[in-house]
Amino acid sequence: MVAMPQVLRVSAQEPDPAVIREAALMIRDGLVVAYPTDTLYGLAVDPRNAAAIRRLFELKGRPDSSALTLIAADLVHVRAAGEMTPQAERLAERWWPGPLTLLIGARSILAREMLAGGRTVGIRIPDHAVAIALARDTGFAITATSANRSGATAASSADAVAAALPDVDAILDAGPVRGGAPSTIVDASVTPVALVREGAVAWDKVLKSAH
Repeated sequence: MVAMPQVLRVSAQEPDPAVIREAALMIRDGLVVAYPTDTLYGLAVDPRNAAAIRRLFELKGRPDSSALTLIAADLVHVRAAGEMTPQAERLAERWWPGPLTLLIGARSILAREMLAGGRTVGIRIPDHAVAIALARDTGFAITATSANRSGATAASSADAVAAALPDVDAILDAGPVRGGAPSTIVDASVTPVALVREGAVAWDKVLKSAH
C-alpha cells in the first residue's frame, strides 16, 4: 500500500493557527511540507537543516547544482537569512509582499546544500496569508521551490501536489492558487541590479523602482 501525504486543510484568508502550528512543527522536525503561495504551491523545509534539504532534492529529482529560494514572514526573517543592500531594501519596500525574489548575500546560518556552491540566496515575502503564517510559526525563512518533480508542470492545487509528489510528508491545503508566472528573480547583490528570471513582475518596472 502506497503511503499518502497527510493533508491539513486551512482557509486561504484566515488560516487556523493550530493547523499552521502543526505544519510548522513538521518543518522544524525535518519533514517536507507542501504549502500555497501567491503564485504556486511550494515545498517547505528548514533551510538550516542539511538532511531535510537533501530529502527535498531527492523528492523533486532536482540536481543539487540548482540552488533553492526562500520565503519569509517579515524583514526580520529576511535579514536573518541574508544581507540586504540599500537597493534590495528599496525593491523590498516597493514589491513586498509579492512575487519578486531578491538575490542577496547568504548568511552562514544557511545550510551550504541549499546554495549550490553560491554565496547568494533568493528570498521574498509572499502575498499569501498561509505562506506568511507558516514561515512565521516555523521561526525562520522556509524553502520555496515549486511542489512538483523537477522539470514538470508546477502545481497550483493540493490535488496536483499529491499526484506529483505522493511521498511528500504533508500538504497544507488552502484551495487552488492563481498559478501563472512564477516570481521574478533579481540579483540585488550587484550594482546595478540584474535580471535572473523574468516572471510575475515585469523587469522594466523593477528597474524603475531600483533607484
